[in-house]
Formats: sequence, structure tokens, C-alpha cells
Amino acid sequence: MAMSGGSDDGEPMMEMNTTPLIDVLLVLIIMFIITLPIQTHAVKVDLPQNDPRNQTIVNADKNKISIDPAGVVAFNGQPVDDATLKQLLVQTTTLDPEPELHFQPDPTARYEVVDRILAVVKDSKVTKLGFIGNEQYRNDF
Repeated sequence: MAMSGGSDDGEPMMEMNTTPLIDVLLVLIIMFIITLPIQTHAVKVDLPQNDPRNQTIVNADKNKISIDPAGVVAFNGQPVDDATLKQLLVQTTTLDPEPELHFQPDPTARYEVVDRILAVVKDSKVTKLGFIGNEQYRNDF
């Protein structure tokens, strides 16, 4: 705290000391913050419930088509027929960005089934297609 004794002329000091005023205001602000009640009001919102029947199996990141030795086609682990597969693939092409499609046929799957599924993929205009599991064919050539 600096104190001024005025000037040498004997005139009174014209400036007001604001330090005590600021201290009082800070104490009042702190007391006001402490005495505020905690907000306990809650708003109840009815959220939609997940229905397992309406659950989509399309991932926004990566999707996988696999074909087992018996020729059963699975999209993300769930068996699908060709029409359903085409609908799911068209649904993936509408996402932004388009998710990757991983294609993994079993080495013993019939070529006819693999060719048919690749035709479905081509008809659905998928642009991001990758073949995975190619290392299992390494010793065949």
C-alpha cells in the first residue's frame, strides 16, 4: 500500500484510495459464490431404446464379407443372402466417407460363389474394396 502525503504546497490529496474498496468487492464476490445453492434440478428425457431387430450391421469404419467352405456368405459376421448383401453395400456407399470393404473368402470355397459375390459388390458400386487373408494362398502357387 502506497501512501501519498500530498504535494509540498499544502493542498489536500485529490485521489481516492481504492484498495479497500476492491478488497471489499472481492470478499463480497467470494461470499456470493459460496452461498449459491447447488443446482439439483434434473430434466427427464425419454430416450429411444435400442431394438435388436432394427439394429444395423453396417459399420462406418470397415465392413467385412466372408465366405465359408459351405458357401455361406456373411456380412460382418451375420449370414446374408445376395439381395440383402446388395442393400447393405448400397447403404455403405451413401456414408461419408465410404467405409472400407474387406473381402475374405475361404480357400476351399467354390469359385462360383466367390465370383457371384464379387459381381454383387461390383453392381453396388463399392469403391473401397480390399482382399484380406491372401497369405493363406501363399503355398498354392
